[in-house]
Amino acid sequence: MSYIDKDELGMYKNTNSGGPGPQLMGANTLLGNDVYNLQDEDLGDIKEIMLDMNTGEVSYAVLSFGGFLGMGDKLFAVPWSALKLDTANKRFTLDANKEKLESAPGFDKDHWPNMADSSWQHTVNSYYGADKR
Repeated sequence: MSYIDKDELGMYKNTNSGGPGPQLMGANTLLGNDVYNLQDEDLGDIKEIMLDMNTGEVSYAVLSFGGFLGMGDKLFAVPWSALKLDTANKRFTLDANKEKLESAPGFDKDHWPNMADSSWQHTVNSYYGADKR
């Protein structure tokens, strides 16, 4: 589902007015957005957006990948800086093939990592080649 489809408040109707759009977007409209890789393969969708409460910046998007009908999905915290908005296709892209994502550090919904742990952050950011500000 795209951010346009989730726009219940009409904030993306007129993007020429300088209002909300790709430069400033509602977080709720990004949940459920598809994520594809550069080979146009579906990698899953965004389940949650994690904010750094000290800086106010978006740190990670929690991506769901694999499983069937929501069962057995593996969750991944992908550094926000590793995702690129594809406005033409109304989705995000991640420069990672499916094999890389399958072996990425992940977790399940009952065992979330401590995302505030600097060692965990370094591991995840290094895996995706993303620098943490």
